[in-house]
Amino acid sequence: MNLLRACVISFSLLFIAMPACARECAPQVREGWLRLPPLPLSKMPMPMLAGFGRIENSCPTPVTIVGVSSPAFADTSLHETRIVDGVSKMRALPELRIAPGSAATLKPGGMHLMLMQPHAQLKPGSKVVVEFALKDGGMLRGEFEVRKPTE
Repeated sequence: MNLLRACVISFSLLFIAMPACARECAPQVREGWLRLPPLPLSKMPMPMLAGFGRIENSCPTPVTIVGVSSPAFADTSLHETRIVDGVSKMRALPELRIAPGSAATLKPGGMHLMLMQPHAQLKPGSKVVVEFALKDGGMLRGEFEVRKPTE
């Protein structure tokens, strides 16, 4: 009985000392920011912002994003801009797969977030939470800083 108890205690201490990332791996949102449009949101017929940053997957398995939402906006989605026959075209991305040890970069002119109809006035420097729904049922939360259109 004492040997069993010693083994349980040793295992418990090992588990507690193990880094959190070794117990449960999760992707991370880094350098998230939202670009305010050049016009005041109140003067736009359909107020919208674009979102950028990096989503890093340091986990040993792929991560697939299947949805995006934010409590600060009526509608949020993931889009991609591509040049097709010399014309810039934007389309919604139904999902985004990020390979193990890789990252997805959301940037102007490429993949980005579209955030429509903010629920409140946004000011440069304020922070907005964006939630990414994962295919495995999990949720990834990121914080995005609101910036002026010139930044």
